[in-house]
Amino acid sequence: MAQKGKAAGRPDAEEESSSGPLEIAIVGDLTDHEAELTDRLLSIEPGGQCTIYFDSPGGSPYCAVSMATLMRLRGIRATGIVTGECSSAALWPFATCTRRLVTPYSVFLFHPMKWQSEEHIGIAEAAEWSRHFAALEGEMDLLLGDLFGSSCDLIAKWIQTHRYVTGSEMVKAGLAEMIALKPLPELLGSPSDR
Repeated sequence: MAQKGKAAGRPDAEEESSSGPLEIAIVGDLTDHEAELTDRLLSIEPGGQCTIYFDSPGGSPYCAVSMATLMRLRGIRATGIVTGECSSAALWPFATCTRRLVTPYSVFLFHPMKWQSEEHIGIAEAAEWSRHFAALEGEMDLLLGDLFGSSCDLIAKWIQTHRYVTGSEMVKAGLAEMIALKPLPELLGSPSDR
């Protein structure tokens, strides 16, 4: 995870305001970095801005919905930029961003949720988990369509077909804006900062 300003921990208010919005990098599995990502989101003032860079294959759906919930409840105005991959559970925090930017090389994988247990569980617990999981999957699919502000039909079609979607397809669907691989003026700050 990268942070503009300090190497670790929360930036102080003076440092954050002088260097622009906080930058967060979501690289790798969301679940492996859940505590740090949560702390980073909580370091943003309610209603504040940040830039989130995505290169993630996903992770826990609970981690994803927790991040999306924090962003929504705190009114965080995030610009999401997919620098590589944004797949599976990483789609929820990306969809929550108020501005979503992609390149022609950005890749997204939409697929049904997968259940995996590394614990030895009894049949009753497995049956209950299966029931819960089916309900959760339906709710999460609807939430994803709502977060993208898009037709749930298109999102559902992509999920059901395990679809890899390109940055260009995301733009065509109205879910993101295309950017070229060149400096973005809004990320460079004012001329005096350069």
